[in-house]
Amino acid sequence: MQIQSNAESVPRSATLVASMLIGSALVLNSFLATWIYAANPLVADISAFAGALILSFPILKTALVDLWRGRVFMNELVALAVLAAMAYGDYKTAGVIAFFMLLALVIETRSAQGAHTAIENLIRMTPSTARRIQPDGSDQEIHVRELSVGDRVRIRPGDNVPADGIIQTGRTTLNEATITGESLPRDKAPGEDVFAGTQNLTGAIEVEVTRVGEDTTLGKVRDLILAAEQSKLPIMRIIDRYARFYTPVVLMISALVWFFTDDWNRVISLLIIACPCAFILATPTAMVAALSAAARLGILVKNVQDLEEASRIDMFILDKTGTLTTGELGVSRLAPCDREGSSALLFDAGSAERHSNHPAAIALQRLATEADLTLAEPDEFHEEPGRGIRATVAGHVILCGRNTWLAENGVSDERLEKDHREQVKGLSAIFVAKDGVYQGWIGLQDQVRPEAAETLTKMRSLQVKRTAMVTGDRRGVAEEIARQIDCPDVEAECLPQEKVAYVESARKSGYHVAFVGDGVNDAPALAAGDIGIAMGAAGSDVAIHSATIALMNNDLRRLPFLIELSRSARSVIHQNIGIGGLFILGGLTLSGLGMLTPIVAAIVHNTGSLIVVFNSARLIRKGEELEG
Repeated sequence: MQIQSNAESVPRSATLVASMLIGSALVLNSFLATWIYAANPLVADISAFAGALILSFPILKTALVDLWRGRVFMNELVALAVLAAMAYGDYKTAGVIAFFMLLALVIETRSAQGAHTAIENLIRMTPSTARRIQPDGSDQEIHVRELSVGDRVRIRPGDNVPADGIIQTGRTTLNEATITGESLPRDKAPGEDVFAGTQNLTGAIEVEVTRVGEDTTLGKVRDLILAAEQSKLPIMRIIDRYARFYTPVVLMISALVWFFTDDWNRVISLLIIACPCAFILATPTAMVAALSAAARLGILVKNVQDLEEASRIDMFILDKTGTLTTGELGVSRLAPCDREGSSALLFDAGSAERHSNHPAAIALQRLATEADLTLAEPDEFHEEPGRGIRATVAGHVILCGRNTWLAENGVSDERLEKDHREQVKGLSAIFVAKDGVYQGWIGLQDQVRPEAAETLTKMRSLQVKRTAMVTGDRRGVAEEIARQIDCPDVEAECLPQEKVAYVESARKSGYHVAFVGDGVNDAPALAAGDIGIAMGAAGSDVAIHSATIALMNNDLRRLPFLIELSRSARSVIHQNIGIGGLFILGGLTLSGLGMLTPIVAAIVHNTGSLIVVFNSARLIRKGEELEG
C-alpha cells in the first residue's frame, strides 16, 4: 500500500476511521451472531458481509482508481486478497483482513499528511485580522489579506504578529520559537524586525509592515516544509520504479502456490503478507520525523535529499563575519600609556565618539555602559569618515582614529608607531591623543560566538575530517579568530569568487563539503557546496533562496546536530528497510508453507508497519537538549 505515488487517491483519514468503526462493529456482531443464532448462520453471514463490504470499500476504491489511471501499486494485492476471501464465502475472514488493511491505510495516510498538518499549524499561527492604524491614530480591524507594505499596525500583548515588519514605537517581548526555534523569548525595541506568526507577550507595539502574505518569513517557511515533505530520496524513487513489476511477480507466485497446493487460504495469506507497507513506510516516516525535529529547532530543509546528503559531509567551510563571529565589534583590549589608566582612556575615547554611528563608537559606548562609566557630552565634534574624530571633551581636545589621523593633527610619539607596528596584530585599533599627547590605543575585534569553539570540537568528534574558515577580512584578524576557536585552516582576504573557488577545490579533492555563511555576500559559495547552510536566515530572502538548508537563528550548535540527525535518520531508514524485508520474506515463506492463516497474516503485516512507525518516531525527540 503505497503512500507517495498515489497520495491523491488515498481517502482522508477521518473517513477511513469512520469506515473502520462501523465495519468492525458489524464484523464483530457476526461472530456474536454465530454463537447466538447457531441454527441460522445466514444472520451472521449478512452481518459479516455488510461489515466486510464497508471495510473493504476504501481499499477497493483506491485499487480501482489506480487501475483506471493505468498504474499498478501495492493496493491491488490487498484488494485481490479481500475479494478472494469474499468469493470463497468466508466473509468474517474478509472483514478481519479488510479491518487490518484499513488500519495500515490509516497509519500511512496520517504519515502522508504530516506536511499538511504542519502547514495548517503554521496558518493558525497567523491571525486572520490585524489592527491597521488610521491617519487619525485610531485602529481599524481588517482582514490580514488587506494589509499592504507600508501600513502601520498596532499589536497588543497576547496578539500574534500578522505580518513581517519593523517596530516603530514601543518595546515588548516576543516568542519567536515558530521562526527561529529558540524557546527563550526575545526583547524587542524600535528599529528591530518582527515576523508573522510570532507571539507578542508583554508590551503594545506599532509595526510598519515590510512583507505580507506568502512573502513573509512564515510564508517561506511554509513553502520550504511543503517542498521538503513532497521531495523524495533515491530509495523512494526505486520503490516507485519497481512497484509495477512487484505486483505481477507476486500474482505469479500466488498462482504457483495455488497450482501446487490447491489451498486458497495460502494464496490469500500470501497476497496479504506480500503488500510491503512496512517497507514503503521505512523512508517517509523516518524523514518526516527527522524534518519535524529539525524544524522544531529552526532548521529548515528545502529538499529531503539535502538532509540525507548531510550525513555524508566530511568538511565544513565557514564564513567568519556573521557566522563564526557575531558581526559586531567589541572592545577586546585597552592599552593606555603610563600617564592615565584604562577608565580614563575609555572615558576620553567614548565621550569623543559619542555622536558617531561608526561600529567602533557603538562598541565603546556599550563597554562604557557595562562598566557603569558616565560619558561626557562632546563639543566641536568633527568626523572624517574612514580616518578619525576630533572633539572637545571637558575642555580637552581629543583625537581618535587611525595612527595617520593623529600624525596629520601634529601628534608625534615613537610609542604610537611602535604600537601600530607591534601591538595591534589581529585587532582593529583606535589610537587616542589628548591635547596633542598620545594616550594609548583601544583594540576592537569582531566578537567570536561563544559556542564556536565547542561546535568545531563537536564536529571533529563526529569524524568531520576538515574545518576551514574563509573570510574577506585581513589575514591577521582571521588568524586571531582561528586561534581562538582552534580552526586549523584559514583563507583570508577572499573575494566572493575566491570563496567559490576554494569550495570547488575542496570538492575536487574528494570532500563532501558544507558551506556555512550568512546568505548575503556568501550566496555564490552557498550554492557551490554539496549543501549550503545559511545562518540567521529569519527574514532574509537571499539566505532562504541561496542555501539548501536555512538556520533561522545563529546558534552554531545546530550544525553538529544536523549531522547527527541526518546520520540517525539514515540509520533508522536502514533499520526500517531491514524490518520490512524480514516481515515480507518471512511472511511469504510461512504463507507458502501454509503456516499462516489470512487473519494471522493481516496481523503480522500490521505489526511490521507499526514497528517501523514507532522506530521512526524516536527521531522526533532528537535535539531536545538544544531547546533551552
